[in-house]
Amino acid sequence: MRFCFLVEERYRSDGMPLDVVRQLRTWGHRVDVLRPGGELLDLGALIQRGRHDAWVLKTASGGPGLGLLEAAATAGLTTINDARSIRGVRDKARACVLAAGCGLPVPATWAAARTSDLAQIPAARYPLVVKPADGSSGRAVHLVERPEQLIGIEGELAAEGLLIAQPYVPNTGVDLKVYCAGGRLYGTERTSPLARGTQAPDRPVPLSAEVAEIAARVGEIFGLELYGVDFVLGPDGPMVVDINDFPSFRQVPRAVATVARTIVELARSDTAWQVIREPRPEPVVAGSRE
Repeated sequence: MRFCFLVEERYRSDGMPLDVVRQLRTWGHRVDVLRPGGELLDLGALIQRGRHDAWVLKTASGGPGLGLLEAAATAGLTTINDARSIRGVRDKARACVLAAGCGLPVPATWAAARTSDLAQIPAARYPLVVKPADGSSGRAVHLVERPEQLIGIEGELAAEGLLIAQPYVPNTGVDLKVYCAGGRLYGTERTSPLARGTQAPDRPVPLSAEVAEIAARVGEIFGLELYGVDFVLGPDGPMVVDINDFPSFRQVPRAVATVARTIVELARSDTAWQVIREPRPEPVVAGSRE
């Protein structure tokens, strides 16, 4: 099979997905690696039916890669994940609304373009976690204990666009990360980025039936196959605090082979489905009747 990987500059030295690219090549697949934002791309030559079996995106939130992936999807090409699904989780405000509407356990969420507007949230709901609606990798995430602290982060968040704020969920300082690759779930624990003190290394952990069910529902609701879900285990049970497409799969056993195998499986199944859904039209012979 032949794949097209869109890898933005910040991931050019990252083990995920470049190790996956190497694994696919070792298995005999052909892989083109493109650098959206880092090179001139001939879109007309790239986006052709039959040139690639699937396109795969590893990009920062707000980067140029998602637009290219959506262009490929518009042309009828297979994308992993589905381009529309990626857009759905990159917008954290939209993701929170959809998750809550589908019954997933998520904190109450407010949105505003200015930190000063967040001061209208009742003081009883503090502390708050404030972050950009299009953030990723823990960028610009703040724990705000009191309304008067909002002015201290105003400058940093002024250029971030839409912000979201959620009540802080009391927890032990350890987050639970669930990774999914084609329906297979893997759990890891990590020190919360909001926790003070030493950051403990990630470690694999078993998943409870409740967490596994919620994580699987996330994939169904958002239409994702390769994704991660961040949980906080609070006093009222597990709460979903973030959803990511194509995460690091850190501490997942045989992560590279697992992700590479999932990409091949998804490309094969989606290509087969397209053949059934979109058969080639029969040529019309001159003089024949329809």
